Amino acid sequence: MTLEAELRVTRGDFTLDLDLTLAPGEVVALLGPNGAGKSTALRALAGLTPLTSGSIRLDEQVWDAPPVDFVPAEHRSAGVVFQDYLLFAHLDALDNVAFGPRARGLRRAAARERAAHWLERVGLAEYARTRPRALSGGQAQRVALARALAVEPAVLLLDEPLAALDAATRVRVRSELARHLGDFPGHTLLVTHDPLDAMVLADRLVIVENGAIVQQGRPAEVARRPRSDYVAELVGLNLFRGTAAGTRVRLDGGGELTVAEPADGPVHLTFAPSAVSLHPERPGGSPRNAWPVTVAGLEQHAHTVRVRLDGAVRALADITPATVAELRIAPGSELWAALKATEVHTYPA
Repeated sequence: MTLEAELRVTRGDFTLDLDLTLAPGEVVALLGPNGAGKSTALRALAGLTPLTSGSIRLDEQVWDAPPVDFVPAEHRSAGVVFQDYLLFAHLDALDNVAFGPRARGLRRAAARERAAHWLERVGLAEYARTRPRALSGGQAQRVALARALAVEPAVLLLDEPLAALDAATRVRVRSELARHLGDFPGHTLLVTHDPLDAMVLADRLVIVENGAIVQQGRPAEVARRPRSDYVAELVGLNLFRGTAAGTRVRLDGGGELTVAEPADGPVHLTFAPSAVSLHPERPGGSPRNAWPVTVAGLEQHAHTVRVRLDGAVRALADITPATVAELRIAPGSELWAALKATEVHTYPA
């Protein structure tokens, strides 16, 4: 069965206009900034937010097609894992997981047997009689996943499932979630703002901004060829648009860069912040792009310092703390930026 959704939802001044297709066994990650419409899309698929227009179909089953058809959430073959898990505080882990099968008509003993199976699958068999308040964040997330899978859904919807976890727990649970999603034969939609979660867990990325798709594709392709400033920031690249004539690209925002591979016409142009070097004077040596810049800001990033540069080409540069100290870099410092032509990648706009 294929899930095909034409999601049209209007709420006040915001409009979601999104077409999604999910194949069996496929994990699709929906990414976008806050307010882009990610959670609205998930809630529409879950049956928690009715469509204004459009349709949702799972093979021959119509879940929503205004103004006539609407299948309530409890009658859709969908399992949902929310960001804050929403476990029932008065029920232990076993009965939390058994709740869905019971609600769908399974007898208590059979529902508990299925729940015990899923708790074992997620490595929490010994916590069957533990209530949510005594579980760690990672354990609660796995109980929520087991509860969603226990109803044997055709569609699994994950709304920021790792957002509430600390960094150390997130790494472990992300790995466990990847294993479970790999075994799930149904359709999975993962809503997240974390690029690492998306890259590790998803087969395909769909990037949403202002309620519409701006880019989609396999993770490696999206990371290699971003098509919006948000996507470029997400994958950590400098992105520019310009017009190429041979090995020269005139940037839309002003300035010009030399590239290694000739091109013609409108192009996107990217390079990594780590490819930009900073110098007190104009650098010589091998052919490269060089332009005067003013430091607009500095930000610590793990073991490097990210520098925002103003100039003919406004870019980000990643340098070491030692370089910051050596060049005495501070906001307002005037330097030269350098970028090898071989580090610049172009592709059609």
